[in-house]
Amino acid sequence: MTGEARGAAIPAPGAPVTTDVAPRRRAPLVALFLAQFCSLSGNAIALVAIPIIALQQTGSPLAAGAAGVFATLPLVIGGAFGGVLVDRFGYRTSSIAADVASCATVLAIPLLHATGSLPFGALLALVFLGGLLDPPGDTAKTVLMPRLADVARTPLTRAAGTQSAVQRTASMIGAGTAGALVALAGPMPALIVDAAGFALSAALVLVLVPRRVASTAVDADAEPGAESGGTRAGFVAGIRFIARAPLLRAIVLLVTLTNAIDAAGMTVLKPVYATEVLGDPSLLGFMVGCFAAGALTGSVLFGAIGHRWSGRVMFATCFVLAGAPPYTAMALGAEPPVLLPVLVLSGLAAGAINPMIATAMYALVPDGMKARVFGAMTAGVAATMPVGALAGGLAVEHFGITATLATCAGLYLVIAGSPLLLRSFAGLSAVRPAATGTDDARTAGDLSG
Repeated sequence: MTGEARGAAIPAPGAPVTTDVAPRRRAPLVALFLAQFCSLSGNAIALVAIPIIALQQTGSPLAAGAAGVFATLPLVIGGAFGGVLVDRFGYRTSSIAADVASCATVLAIPLLHATGSLPFGALLALVFLGGLLDPPGDTAKTVLMPRLADVARTPLTRAAGTQSAVQRTASMIGAGTAGALVALAGPMPALIVDAAGFALSAALVLVLVPRRVASTAVDADAEPGAESGGTRAGFVAGIRFIARAPLLRAIVLLVTLTNAIDAAGMTVLKPVYATEVLGDPSLLGFMVGCFAAGALTGSVLFGAIGHRWSGRVMFATCFVLAGAPPYTAMALGAEPPVLLPVLVLSGLAAGAINPMIATAMYALVPDGMKARVFGAMTAGVAATMPVGALAGGLAVEHFGITATLATCAGLYLVIAGSPLLLRSFAGLSAVRPAATGTDDARTAGDLSG
């Protein structure tokens, strides 16, 4: 992708040569950031509300784990085919379609509940359908950003840093909003606010991101001959690219394993801890919000000064601190005055992880492969999340919340520390990080929950 205006007319022979410079347009980029904020805030609200609804309906940690399976399985399916579908149908169309689908399915949950027609099976089905288009929608917004930054004449590093801040801020505000709404009115009204956010996101892209600009972005990033290979071939191409890059392959394996633990933590362990140990389901929103606030701060600090020390030692240290301390604190029965600061500090460490991964991806993945590699990576890192959610529910049912939390803390410590020993991660030190971090792919989309 270049910064040159595309589609410029070629002057006729003998005609005076003029220099046409496309006007600077900031509105599409601002609209994209606002749309991302609305949709990701909605995801954060659902992340808090759905496990609480499952626990309230059934009283079973295993049921919460089942809800987690149906919430995370779409990430695998959508990630597997999302990148190719985005290339085929266009970034703008994919973003709008994903947000409209999410709005409809999320809104159906409180509507059916109000009429007494929401059995647990219907809840699981709606959660699954609502998440199916999330990965393509997120990929579309992510890959569209560089072109809109070009149109706005905004340096890519600045736009990427803004995007990172938007994503982290959305998670923080969405989770905090969910906690407040659950405390005041319950989880169902929180989902109505969630649906409104998706509707607003779709409207922003529809109205303020011109089709011509979005089409130019697709043309610029499209891989020659990709369409002829079909969806399956495109996904396989993304997998093969990752498999041939030792650093990307190692990152996918690491994040895949830790995501299994974090899926159990987000869908089962933290909801059960807030509901049964702390006795207040609304605290789940503040737990997630505190982690997100720390992550936002960590991302900003990394962009300002932390990138100077980027490498596998810092990567491993941040990964360990992002995961092990929260599970350890909960295993020890920490009350909110202790637990919430621990989550903030862990989030601070987590804020540097996604920029390091995204920096490596920007350096290693060519423009024509970005959507496919990001989609394949999303599927790869999400592959174990359904298993982790179900395993978390089973473990709490059979061994109790304390033993399960302690086991997760130990596993996280071992897995997250592995970059210090594995040679593949040495490539992190060779990649020149950008001056500003970005949470580019949903690859990393929150890697440590």
